[in-house]
Amino acid sequence: MEQTADRTIITVVGKDAVGIIAKVCAYLAENRINVLDISQTIVQGFFNMMMIVDMNMAEKPFGECAKELEALGEQIGVSIKCQREEIFRKMHRI
Repeated sequence: MEQTADRTIITVVGKDAVGIIAKVCAYLAENRINVLDISQTIVQGFFNMMMIVDMNMAEKPFGECAKELEALGEQIGVSIKCQREEIFRKMHRI
């Protein structure tokens, strides 16, 4: 997988409910953010999703998208965090 400056890690965590993936992906599609990879699990009623997205064609700057996704998470009862891939990699380096 090639690394680009526009790749972002999005994490979504919270109590499972209908439509979480649909609402997050609808936001991404509306803002021309491409999903490159996605992993989602539900453990004893708790939802966890990690996405790698490409923001190269995004209609808004990173900070604005991150704030709007965080607000979307509050609306649907989950925590949504966005982090640029290069920062994520440096924070999780051994």
